[in-house]
Amino acid sequence: MKVLGIMGSPRNEGNTDVLLDKALEGAGASGAETEKIVINDLDISPCQEVEYENVNEAGLSVVDDDMHLIFRKVREADVLILASPTFFGSLSTQTKMMIDRFQCVWLAKNIFNKGIFTGEKRGAFICAQATGREDFFDNAKSIVKHFFATIGVKYQEEVFCPGVDKKGSVLEKPEFLEKAYKLGRKMAILTKEE
Repeated sequence: MKVLGIMGSPRNEGNTDVLLDKALEGAGASGAETEKIVINDLDISPCQEVEYENVNEAGLSVVDDDMHLIFRKVREADVLILASPTFFGSLSTQTKMMIDRFQCVWLAKNIFNKGIFTGEKRGAFICAQATGREDFFDNAKSIVKHFFATIGVKYQEEVFCPGVDKKGSVLEKPEFLEKAYKLGRKMAILTKEE
């Protein structure tokens, strides 16, 4: 079983990154094979909506960049754990840019009747923010749920971590580290049982 973590924060070793690592550690402890992608380390351009005019044979983006790595890794995974901080009440730019690039999958599925991401995967969302505003988490969660639905991922678990701003301040909140670890274990166990 493969658990893929996608880290959407621009800050390596920051709060979002630490939480995702804890979740992947938990999944690994349950026997899953884990992998992490850091969006900010990849060469990804914003959505250009070129797929409306140019659909390739695979039904994936015609733009030749590192999104094709993400498409492949998401296809291969049994579980997807997406982690992002909130910026201005939404996801990070990196995370939203990646999600927007899955527009080609939505088009392939809903307009051109091509099954790009078949089967059902399991998904979880980890989100950190400096404030404690529930509406920020709600907005970010709504976007992630729509993304997951587009790529055939069942939204099952979440960890929201408010009140962490400075790099690494989540390390002072062991309860959130434990929640992230348990999320990873649970996602791996749920998938093994099905």
